Amino acid sequence: MQTIVSVLRNRFLCVGLVSLLFAGCAMAQTQVASDSSSRDLVPADVSSTAKPASASTPAPHDNDFIIGNGDVLNINVWKQPDLSRAVPVRSDGKVSLPLIGEVKAAGQTPAKLEEQLTSMFKPYLAEPEVTVIVEQINSQKFNILGRVAKPGSYPLVNPTTVLDAIALAGGCRDFAKQKSIYILRRDPDGKETKLAFNYQEVIKGKNTAQNIELQPRDTIVVP
Repeated sequence: MQTIVSVLRNRFLCVGLVSLLFAGCAMAQTQVASDSSSRDLVPADVSSTAKPASASTPAPHDNDFIIGNGDVLNINVWKQPDLSRAVPVRSDGKVSLPLIGEVKAAGQTPAKLEEQLTSMFKPYLAEPEVTVIVEQINSQKFNILGRVAKPGSYPLVNPTTVLDAIALAGGCRDFAKQKSIYILRRDPDGKETKLAFNYQEVIKGKNTAQNIELQPRDTIVVP
């Protein structure tokens, strides 16, 4: 009789242990699922990926750029959508805006024009804030003439060397005097300088200093 009781007691103990093990596994799985859900809800490593606004916000314009005829300006007056607009700089160098009328834009940097427009809007607006961005550059160009596939006038938007310009114009044509190419550059005082360019030398990696970066109004002549 005592042996039967001992056997039954051992069986009850085994059942209890198995039940405890199952319960422990179920609680562990619930905890893992809960932790996983919490991780899904929280962005991973927010502090490491977040960047200050100033680090990724580009400058609104280049303060060294001089506005010219034909450029398109995006003029934004804060909280004044009726006054904000994109306007082309006319051939007389001016733009026309509501309330203030004609404004001379050519010859100024965007930052200087912002200051001028802010001052002109003050009689009409309380604490005006004006931003000027050059939306399209049409005033800065270079010319390439002579024996190239596509002679003409090209916008000078990005840094462009003489070799770049010849490539943009489709390359030299047959019988072009590639060793006698030159660049005509007009100085601010009106004096014109002639700069030699030997295409054959440059493409062979010789005397590469002559492959200068073009300036607005430069003219390349391929005889």
